[in-house]
Amino acid sequence: MPAHRPAPVPLPAHLSWRPGHFTLTRDTAVRTSPGAGPAADLLRTLLAPATALPLPPSPDGTVVLALDPQLRGLGEEGYGLTVGPDALLLRAAHLTGLLRGVQTIRQLLPPEALSRTPRRGTPWRLPCAEITDVPRHAWRGFMLDVARHFQPVSLLRRYVDLLALHQLNVLHLHLTDDQGWRMPVAAYPRLTEVGGRRAESMVGPAGSTGFDGVPHQGFYTRAELTDLVAYAAARGVTVVPELEMPGHARAALAAHPELGNDPGRRLDVWTRWGVCDTVLAVDDRVLDFWRTVLDEVMEVFPSPHVHIGGDECPTTEWAASPAARARAAAEGLPDTDALRGWFLGRIGAHLVGRGRIPTAWAETGEGLPPEFTVMTWRDPEHTRMALKRGHRVISCHHRAAYLDYAQSADPAEPQGQPGAVVDLRAVHGHELPDDTETSGTLLGVQAELWTEFAATADQVDRLVFPRLCALADRAWHGTTPWSGFHDRLRAHGARLAALGVRHGPLDPYAPLPHRSRKEQS
Repeated sequence: MPAHRPAPVPLPAHLSWRPGHFTLTRDTAVRTSPGAGPAADLLRTLLAPATALPLPPSPDGTVVLALDPQLRGLGEEGYGLTVGPDALLLRAAHLTGLLRGVQTIRQLLPPEALSRTPRRGTPWRLPCAEITDVPRHAWRGFMLDVARHFQPVSLLRRYVDLLALHQLNVLHLHLTDDQGWRMPVAAYPRLTEVGGRRAESMVGPAGSTGFDGVPHQGFYTRAELTDLVAYAAARGVTVVPELEMPGHARAALAAHPELGNDPGRRLDVWTRWGVCDTVLAVDDRVLDFWRTVLDEVMEVFPSPHVHIGGDECPTTEWAASPAARARAAAEGLPDTDALRGWFLGRIGAHLVGRGRIPTAWAETGEGLPPEFTVMTWRDPEHTRMALKRGHRVISCHHRAAYLDYAQSADPAEPQGQPGAVVDLRAVHGHELPDDTETSGTLLGVQAELWTEFAATADQVDRLVFPRLCALADRAWHGTTPWSGFHDRLRAHGARLAALGVRHGPLDPYAPLPHRSRKEQS
């Protein structure tokens, strides 16, 4: 690819280069149609730190951002971008499409335009081009687990910007688990006061006998989360909350032991990794608790989807509980194992009654009502099975989308989840089934970062990037060849550098530089 032509990641659906270039200067102004103002504001906000260009509004502006209802065929997120020597025209049928086009404008500029500090002396040129762009998949997500290791809201806002640049549109926050509760709930302050702190953390993978002896704590305020949702919306990103139930609930049970199968037992917030066998009880009091919690969650997060976890729920406590066995019998269930689906169905009905879409982790969707959106993660065949059952499905196959696994077999690779390598090529080749012959709908694809081994921002970056670039290319365009993506990714490294992203290797076959033990920690 010629040096003067940028290498977009993800690749637009249709891109044709033209001779010449368009230059942004201090005299460049922006003209907008009615309703396009927020996109112009975002363009100014994102370009100002590096370029210091004012880009003022003007009816004679040579940068034109326009909403055009005649472009209905581009859908909610599609856009058309024409860059000529004397003007730039960005059009879309919806505001979200303009927001996507703004990110493409950023990628057409020199990488220095992405810097958070002034870059003087750089000509802010865009090559002339004609782009018509529509995403392959409606759901293009990234999940960050902030329960196992809490991350400040500043990191969440930074990741919203990184997602938006790569045309990803969902930030899924895993807010509660056995190891921590990060969501404030006014009706139950002990959830964060007690559940937001654990005494120490396991060192090494699940099953290790080592602990660091260092308390770990943190939770968000309602104002922080409300501001995050608005910040993300201005960039075309939806924040989806996840609160785990009926398993992965040890932090909630530490705060409120009366919710457990042995109400007299006192528990700590779990300090281990893995799956805890302590689960919620199945009485009406527990269901009422969750309805109250989720009502507060829905006040903060307007996302259509609300994730309620749902998987890896050991049923040994229910099998041993007279109350749980009685509940299963009263509901006509075959055994206590079926209480998981019953519990999720009750909570899902509450969400549906409030106009939301219940979402859960699932292997095949079996046992879940059809109104659930399911995230399949164990095997691509499970995605096909869930589609046949009529679910809306998001593919999260762990061998292609779990970024907590190592991205190379190099001895210098930072510690990750035990298991086979999930490298760049595996992420870019994420297998997605054809849903045309099923009653369900494949919404899209999502990457996950479980944070047992990612306590700091640098550790998060090194695990997420550049693999998230590969997922973005797969999710937005869908069919780009590996060789072309690999070439574009090498050039894209300059953008990641300008953004301060401390990423893993851009070439999956090159050895990592030697790093000391201190650097790897």
